[in-house]
Amino acid sequence: MNSEFTIAVHSLVLLAYRPDHMATSDVIAHNVCTHPARVRKVMACLKKRGYVATKEGSGGGFILSCNPDEVTLAEIYRVTSIGSIKPSWCSGSVEEECLIACNISGVMDGIFTEAEEGMLQYLERLTLREVLDRLKTAQREKR
Repeated sequence: MNSEFTIAVHSLVLLAYRPDHMATSDVIAHNVCTHPARVRKVMACLKKRGYVATKEGSGGGFILSCNPDEVTLAEIYRVTSIGSIKPSWCSGSVEEECLIACNISGVMDGIFTEAEEGMLQYLERLTLREVLDRLKTAQREKR
């Protein structure tokens, strides 16, 4: 899985926590612990899909433009990371005559596809609001 999913969820939950406030990429990047350019890349993708809106100039930044009660983590995964569970390299070779070498790539592709489908089913049950609620619960339990 790539880090864009985590950055996207973190950023959206941060904006959901402060729904009436804009946040710059620098503020979000500081909170996420990554570079502002990475945040801007992910936020551009989220803006394109209507999850956030932007305002240019002084006092500008990103603001949530979706309902955190309705947006599932599966939606965000599909936007940022679909297919990333499968590694870019797989062993074996279709040119080999060995049962294992000539078939492992296709079998592993199927396994990764099934794993991603299962993960999406789980992520479909979680909304941005639920992530925010879990964070609030974790904070209360620390006290």
